Amino acid sequence: MPRGVVRSIFFVRRYLITGLLIWVPLGITLWVLHAIVAAMDQSLLLLPEEWRPHAWLGFDVPGVGVLLTVVVVLVTGLLATNVLGQRFVEAWESLLGRIPVVKSIYNSVKQVSDPLFSSTGQAFRKALLVQWPRPGVWTVAFLTGVPGGDVVNHLPGDYVSVYVPTTPNPTGGYFVMLPRSEVVELDMTVDEALKYIISMGVAPPVNVPGRRG
Repeated sequence: MPRGVVRSIFFVRRYLITGLLIWVPLGITLWVLHAIVAAMDQSLLLLPEEWRPHAWLGFDVPGVGVLLTVVVVLVTGLLATNVLGQRFVEAWESLLGRIPVVKSIYNSVKQVSDPLFSSTGQAFRKALLVQWPRPGVWTVAFLTGVPGGDVVNHLPGDYVSVYVPTTPNPTGGYFVMLPRSEVVELDMTVDEALKYIISMGVAPPVNVPGRRG
């Protein structure tokens, strides 16, 4: 093959890869944002049909549901902070607690969401280095707490609860309980650890000497 053709193929490949490195992250980001906005726009279904933007303008306006969702969540939080709102929440949770299937789902989700979103929660506050799935193989995980219930009666010594995420989708993973002596607390934030996991190790956190202190 002529040298000029080889060089042309080389440069075309180089420019193609460079273009992909720009467009792929941007495209995925836009796709995720579109999915979030589309999901939040479903909140417009809470409004009477004559109040929706389509009834006023004759066409749908993407993103209006985001504003409505923020307003609904904000007003809910505002009402739930006063005495009357707290009583209503307690009555609502008591009602849900009497429905067999709903009770299990609601309580499970609440036990997860409370420590995640509460300002005093400690879930996913520390990044760890653990050996998984076998000794000698290390991965990044997150401290979620300590074992509870009857589990502690069957674990000799000091154990911690750990969430081991998968990559590149950290929402799937494994819940394990490991001896505290076998986990290493990392000097990195949860955001840095998540970025490291999602990038499959391609984007390691910057090592800042002395940051722990």
